[in-house]
Amino acid sequence: MKVKVNKDACISCGACIAICEEVFEMNEEGISTVKKEEIPKDLEDQVKDAIESCPTGAIEEF
Repeated sequence: MKVKVNKDACISCGACIAICEEVFEMNEEGISTVKKEEIPKDLEDQVKDAIESCPTGAIEEF
């Protein structure tokens, strides 16, 4: 599983980081970014929760 954050859609709410800080972090611009290119199997459920919880749909699985 791989995910990316659409920086134009991110509103910096921090929901993704609250759900899975092992994968998501804020960059210096205050936009969420993905720390790991390949999501470990044990974090996939948390990342899927983060995708569903993003109010703007900025997190995309590919």
